[in-house]
Amino acid sequence: MKKMLWVMVVLYGVLGYGEEALVFEPEGVDVEIWASQLVVPWSLVFVSRNTALVSERGGRILVLEEGGKRGIYLTLPVYAEGEAGLLGLALHPQFPAKPYVYALYTYRTDEGIFDRVVRIRHEGQTGVVERVIIDKIPAARFHAGGRIAFGPDGKLYITTGDALKPTLAQEKDSLAGKILRLNEDGTLPQDNPWGTAVWSIGHRNPQGLAWHPVFGMFASEHGPSGEKGWYGHDEINRIHAGKNYGWPEVRGAPNHPLYVDPIIFWEKATPPSGMTFLGDDLFVATLRSEALLRLTLQKKGTEVVVVARERWFASPQGGKYGRLRDVVVGPDGALYVLTSNRDGRGRPKEGDDKILRIQWKRRK
Repeated sequence: MKKMLWVMVVLYGVLGYGEEALVFEPEGVDVEIWASQLVVPWSLVFVSRNTALVSERGGRILVLEEGGKRGIYLTLPVYAEGEAGLLGLALHPQFPAKPYVYALYTYRTDEGIFDRVVRIRHEGQTGVVERVIIDKIPAARFHAGGRIAFGPDGKLYITTGDALKPTLAQEKDSLAGKILRLNEDGTLPQDNPWGTAVWSIGHRNPQGLAWHPVFGMFASEHGPSGEKGWYGHDEINRIHAGKNYGWPEVRGAPNHPLYVDPIIFWEKATPPSGMTFLGDDLFVATLRSEALLRLTLQKKGTEVVVVARERWFASPQGGKYGRLRDVVVGPDGALYVLTSNRDGRGRPKEGDDKILRIQWKRRK
């Protein structure tokens, strides 16, 4: 077994993934189907121990209960083409005392294609849009960003893509190609670095956000797919206020004084999407590479480094569950993973798309 694992590590080093173990069936990991027959699910939040909301890119938010019961929570008027549509969901940090759900979706008008974040009042089995939090974020059929999440500071963070116009990522007065930060009601925090909604710049298409109490804030980002003749170089970045992450001026980790290098990148396409921490392990759902990444992080001085890397459910022939869009830790401590096999780029299997419930019994 150890010899086989070593061979897999070397193989992936040759292919450009670095020294990452392919672990098709991770030890101590039990997987069950928590929900199925979904249509391009994108984001998942739990409103109680046994009840969750899931966004489908076509515009529906579904309410799902353990045991299979489901209903339509809300339908939003989205532009659902390519990668655009109904994307991220987030709960107010004081939910349910403040019964608000936040959603990001793409829409189209005569003026163009935009992303908007709305606040929804939670009414049990349904929701009602209460207010617009931010609007007119430049978007496009591709590179719409879309992840939203509340940080430990109680602020709402929003990832935005470059809307197929790479230069916008470097323009501080544009909302495209950024990570944004707002108060829960959409007003501007006084300590944002440029006095606007912008928190960091130089992003191409970030689709994941996660925080760790010691390591800080992280975002996943899709690398180039032909711009300047560049390909691959998908990234995980440690995010700091007011910093520039380089797109479209640089890719990978060039150690350029003007830009922040990622903590890890992959030369071969490994498009990362939603992610979450479980202990000191960062779990990242990936799309084309069809793996759930497990990245073990460690603090070294002021830096955070990746000290171990695994690709769960992956093989040289493809992933066991196909494309993966999001991963969250549920109220029960299990990982919940959304597949994305009906998004136009996958190979749908029976029951797709699904939510997988993953219980991991670590060795002591």
